[in-house]
Amino acid sequence: MTAAPPRHNVPVTDVRHVLVLPDRDAAEEVAAELAEGFSLAEEPRLVRDALAGEDDAEDAQWLVVVEDPGGALVPSALDAVAAAHDGWLE
Repeated sequence: MTAAPPRHNVPVTDVRHVLVLPDRDAAEEVAAELAEGFSLAEEPRLVRDALAGEDDAEDAQWLVVVEDPGGALVPSALDAVAAAHDGWLE
């Protein structure tokens, strides 16, 4: 019985970037800026992330999720967009 040839690991290039913003307005603005200023595979998604243990509906962060199938987006550029709106790249 002959052993199968070894498979070489191919690096995965699919990347998901998550930008964290303080409120919905900032998240919507960032999503719009990214859609206009970057070549994106698809529209950024907005996700509300309630802070653990908080009952107040106002206490939430908003996430902007950006799919980057080819890994072509520069993280520092995404972080700069988020930082301009009091956010950051996770």
